[in-house]
Parts: sequence; C-alpha cells; structure tokens
Amino acid sequence: MLLSAEHLTKHQNIKCIVKDVSFAIEDKDKIALVGVNGTGKTTLLRMIAGEEKYEEGTMIRKNGLRISYLAQDPVFKEEDTILHQILSMDKEIKEFEAKAILGKLGIYNVDEKVAHLSGGQRKRVALARALLKPCDLLLLDEPTNHLDNQMIEWLENYLQRFSKAVFMVTHDRYFLERVCTKIIEIDRTCLYTYEANYSEFLEAKEQRKEMMMVQDRKRANLLRKELEWMRAGVQARGTKSRDRIERFHKLNEIEDYKESSSVKLDTLTSRLGKKTMEWEHLSKAYKDKVLFHDFSYHLQRNDRIGILGVNGCGKSTLMRILAKEEMPDSGIVEHGETVRIAFFKQGCEEMDFSKTVLDYIKDTSNEIKTMEGSFSASQMLERFLFDKKMQYTPIGRLSGGERRRLYLLKVLISAPNILFLDEPTNDLDIETLQILEDYLDNFNGAIITVSHDRYFLDRICDKMFVFEGNGVIRQYTGGYSALKLEQSYSKEKTEKEKTVRQSIPKMSTKEKQELESMDQKMDDIQNKIQSLDEEMALAGDDFKKIQQLSDTRMNLENELEKLMERWEELSEKKQMIEDMKNK
Repeated sequence: MLLSAEHLTKHQNIKCIVKDVSFAIEDKDKIALVGVNGTGKTTLLRMIAGEEKYEEGTMIRKNGLRISYLAQDPVFKEEDTILHQILSMDKEIKEFEAKAILGKLGIYNVDEKVAHLSGGQRKRVALARALLKPCDLLLLDEPTNHLDNQMIEWLENYLQRFSKAVFMVTHDRYFLERVCTKIIEIDRTCLYTYEANYSEFLEAKEQRKEMMMVQDRKRANLLRKELEWMRAGVQARGTKSRDRIERFHKLNEIEDYKESSSVKLDTLTSRLGKKTMEWEHLSKAYKDKVLFHDFSYHLQRNDRIGILGVNGCGKSTLMRILAKEEMPDSGIVEHGETVRIAFFKQGCEEMDFSKTVLDYIKDTSNEIKTMEGSFSASQMLERFLFDKKMQYTPIGRLSGGERRRLYLLKVLISAPNILFLDEPTNDLDIETLQILEDYLDNFNGAIITVSHDRYFLDRICDKMFVFEGNGVIRQYTGGYSALKLEQSYSKEKTEKEKTVRQSIPKMSTKEKQELESMDQKMDDIQNKIQSLDEEMALAGDDFKKIQQLSDTRMNLENELEKLMERWEELSEKKQMIEDMKNK
C-alpha cells in the first residue's frame, strides 16, 4: 500500500470538503476522482500531494514514497528554460527522454524561457515534468486540458503502460474508460469507491442510488414505528428502553439520501432566418505559416460541426474569423440578418474577481426567458447550482470549474441561434457536460465547436472540419469515431496501395534507354535493307556481288528479328507496369 487515509475531515473556509472519509491507494492503481465542480477534487489531490492540510484524521504514506504532481495551475521558475526546468528536477532524467516527451506534447523549442509560454504550453510543459519525474505515485489534475487529440491518444497509451500508481482528476470520459481501473466519487463530503472503469462506474452508481433509496424507505418505516412508541408514553422504562430511545435519536439524526442537484438548461433561442452564415475562399497565415486557404462553406440551420486539428493549427483563429472578431487575409464571411452568435471561448473571458456571482449575470440580463417561462438572474443561478449564499460570493473564490459553469450560463442566456464553443468541456464536470449535451441536442440553431473531448464530439457532431496540414481543411461526415474509422480505412488503403506499388516490377534505367532507342535502330536497319534491295536490282548478272549483298541482307534481317523480339518483351513489361499502377 502506498497511502492510507483514515477519517479525514477538511474545510475550505466555511465549506466542508470531506467529512470523516477513508480511502487507500495501492501500488499500480489507476484511480480517477470524479464529482461535480466545487466539491473539492483539486483540494483532495493537494492533500494527497502534501500541499494542503486537513483538520482531522490521519494520512499514512509508505516510507520513501515519491510523488509527482501535475497541478491545475503549475508554478515555474519564469526565467528558466524549458529543458533546464525539467532536467534540474532529478539527476535520473536524461536529456533525450525530456526532448522526446516534450516533442510528443508539441513543445520543440526546449531552450525557450518559461516566461514566454502561453497558458496551454505551460500546462503541457508541466505535464512533461510530471511524467518524467521518478515517482511511485503520479497525481494528475486535468491532464488532457490543452492537449490535441493525437496527444491525448499518446498519453492514454503512455498511462496504460505506466507501471506505477496514478491518481487523477479528469472529465474526459473516453480517457476514464480506457485508462482507469478504479473510480472514487466525491459527493456531498463523502467518498464512494468503485472497482470499475467509467461505463462500469455508471452502472454501479445507479445501483448505489437505488440501494440508498431502499435503505431510506426502510429507515423511514422503522422511524415511524419508533416515533409511535415514543409518543405512547411507555411507563417504567428499563435499561432496554433507554437503549431504544438512544437508537431512535440516532435514526432521527441520519439524513435522507437526496439525489444531487443538476444543472438545468432550457434557455430560449432567437429565431433564425433563411440565411445563416456563408464564407467563401477564406485564407489566413501568420508570417510564413499558412493556417488555412481557400476554405468555403454555407452553414445549414441545424449543422452540428466539430473542428479538429493539432495545437496551433488555427482552430480558434478560424472561429474568431467566422464570428467577425478577426479579419481573414482573403475571402469573405457573411452573416444573415437574424444571426445571433454566442461565443463560449476557451479561456472564459476577463472576469472581475471582486464582482459577485449575481452581479456578473445581471450585467447580461436580470430576466431570462426559458421554455418554462421567465426567471430572474438569481433564480437562473440556482438552476445552475449557485445557491443564495454563493450568489453573493466574489468570483475569485470560485473553483475553475464553477467559473466555467458561470460563464456558460452567461453565454446561453443571451438567446443565441448560432453557438460557437471553443473547448467547452475544459474544467466542466461530467454531470454538467451531460446536461449541456442534452441541451445541445435540442438547441434550435447551428453549433460549431472546437473540442479535444472525443466523447463530446461523438455525442454532438454530425460533421467534422479537420485541419490536415498545408492549409487544407477537409470535411468529413459523422462524429469523432466515424472520422477515425474513415481515416483508418484510408490509411489501410494507402498502405495496401503502397505494398502493391512496392510489388510492381520496375524497368531499369538501362531497359528504359534501350526501349527508347529501339525504334530508331529498327528504322535504320529497315533503311539499310531497302538500300540493299535497290543495289541487288542494279547488280544485273553479277552473281558474286548479289551473293554478298544477299548475305549482308540476311544478317540485317536476323538482327532486326532479334530487335523486334526484344522490343515486344520490353513493351509488354512496360504495359504490365502501367496496368498494375492504374488498378
């Protein structure tokens, strides 16, 4: 056992994060910690890492336990280079290993200073640092954020082969399914452990809910009987009766199981006219790098489009151009008169952390219309799991996931009819994602989304725009899995064609030159034979001369016959090669 926690209790300000919880981490465990935003997942991870204290309980670590921790907001020495920052962690780390993993994560200029990196680059460097540090327990807080799909698939394979224990917080459901063998759910200060991957966890969670509801009904029936006994005024109660009274009070103190509140999304959309959006021959480049060129499309009223590509290829730039927040180098973007775009951006927006949650929403609207009627800003916040107390909390005190949920509410209450979603799944909990996906299913308008969440793309999209390099954006039908299937088929077809091409016989340079020169050679011999025939006709009765000319002619005919045979052989070979190439 690497780590054992018993009866832990932890408060964050006045909020209880966990109360009297126990859990253990075994060698080679691959555990995911899941729960709604704001329940304390990052806090619990920091407690395990030894960066956060707890008020009660014990946490026993194995002697000499080495922990590597990827924090949500990693800290660096700003003036250090990327490579030195990693190599200075541990003497065991080899330079070629560091460069290899950084390359897999899209970081190639290892001599660049950390201070010059973007937020996404910093997170990827921090991930490389965490993976390279020798450890017995690897702690990862949202490791797939800021990774493109190729990087996520690489990380999946890496962690599947990883021989040490992993404890992570992630909302990537395919990642959970393929990497994790145990899931711990944090729910209203309690922890529930499941020996399962994600799909098995969903089944087990439903069974736990049903069991707890059955236990509640049994307890309610028992409590009703005990209450009748208490009211009956039993006389001459002995020791046994006092025990029964204590049992009654204990039963009465147990809280009923209540299903967690979930986000409710049903805001209205604006009417979308016949003309939506059209763009023609869009091109954009930064310096010498062409992001895309000659890209055209007419958006349909209920399009569900996902945009895929490696980090830095221009996905977010394309979204900004389509929203008319940035100009293309060439081409045009036209919006219909009724188009109303809501743009949910990757890094939220600039939030005033001193402003309260309620005031932030009121800045957009104090009355929000939904399918169920009108709601005040306060009522809508409650539907988004911000209770009365939280509504007067400064935004700066919210968790990263809670801020994303608040920002999502602000975007949706503007009654859009076209939604632009740039990495909408970052930092949103699984339950909120499921509600968002249900909302998008019924959204009466077009959706364009950039996302690295493969499950989300499969769930929402019916078309994919894929950046394929050299400025080309190609359109595919279907979601992420359909795209991968088609790409896999294309790859297999290409490999097969390559194998066939490799098996095709080739003409040597000498044979090509020989074939090319044969027509001229045969013409020359034909001309010589014709000249001999003319000489023989003029020779008259000079039989000796005729015999000499005849012998020469016969030799030329033999040579011509051999050339013809060789010509046929090489011509057939050339035709066969061309036929095989054209199959």
